[in-house]
Amino acid sequence: MKKILSFTALFFTLLSIAQAGSPAPYYNGFNWTLTGVALKNALATKIITTHTEQLSYTPGIWNALKITDKDPNNSSNVLLIYGWENGSDSDVTNDLSRSKNSNGGAVGEWNREHTYAQSIGTPDLGTSGAGADAHHLRAADVQRNGSRASKKFAAGSGNSGAVTGGWYPGDNWKGDIARMMMYMYLRYDDQCLPKNVGVGNTLATDANMIQLFLQWNAEDPVSAVEDQRNTYLGNASNTYGQGNRNPFIDNPYIATVIWGGPAAENRWPSIPLGIENHSLEQLVVYPNPSNDHKINIDGDVVLDEIELINLNGQLVQRITKPAMDNHSYTLNGLPSGFYLLRMTSENQTATRKVIVN
Repeated sequence: MKKILSFTALFFTLLSIAQAGSPAPYYNGFNWTLTGVALKNALATKIITTHTEQLSYTPGIWNALKITDKDPNNSSNVLLIYGWENGSDSDVTNDLSRSKNSNGGAVGEWNREHTYAQSIGTPDLGTSGAGADAHHLRAADVQRNGSRASKKFAAGSGNSGAVTGGWYPGDNWKGDIARMMMYMYLRYDDQCLPKNVGVGNTLATDANMIQLFLQWNAEDPVSAVEDQRNTYLGNASNTYGQGNRNPFIDNPYIATVIWGGPAAENRWPSIPLGIENHSLEQLVVYPNPSNDHKINIDGDVVLDEIELINLNGQLVQRITKPAMDNHSYTLNGLPSGFYLLRMTSENQTATRKVIVN
């Protein structure tokens, strides 16, 4: 099961410890120096143009899920999203794993859960196109799927179930959900806006993204099953492969580079994500951490904008056309906290993590 980390613990873990890894060949030639909207748009183009195989809702998705959602501990079973146990409770709707051939619409069977609810799409997702994209369709117990229905995702804790305002997917599934919602947003744009499928505050930097999904993405790291399904679906040569990947499974930190928020797991520590060019890379940000509620930015770059964004993705301060004093910019009166400092010059952006004590 996936370990849950607090925001603070995760922030310092990411600063000091990184996992080994590099982008899959799928991303060969991709410009990882992009940030913000530019990175979002480039990734959207990538996953749209490489989505070369369209799966049928029946039988294509049924057959795909038997492969992509395979239980790593029992190849005859599939894992059921929102589930958490097997056999210790007479309520089969809680099952975590079930025979891959027990699919259908009856009690005790599993069916296809649109994690981005069909009816919430604008327009309705239907059962083709967005409605048959395996990157967000998961195996789910029939009754638990029915309990979720078209409820929006909302904050909660523990196991999955209805909560005030919507549906909580469960501690062990919330990261999966967040990353699938991010994928659907990039792949289908206005048809699948995160703010329409989840309950929470929107970001100052992107009014379509909600803080809740950035939080879940950071708190619940990628699982082996997410990697398994992403790799299979990303290969168009596979019988039920689509040809495109979910970038947020490949590296959850991509969401941080695009939207800010809590610093998520960076699976590619050797890749300089979010540094646009060498001139911005050479900017010196100090003191960091700051003990006097002041941050200085030194360098020869003329900045067009400076933004300070907190770990909830909220814009704390924005300075447009900041005045340079002897090759230096100064931000004063900063509240205590952890931030992303985003600096923009001629459509190029660099982002740094800063701490104000």
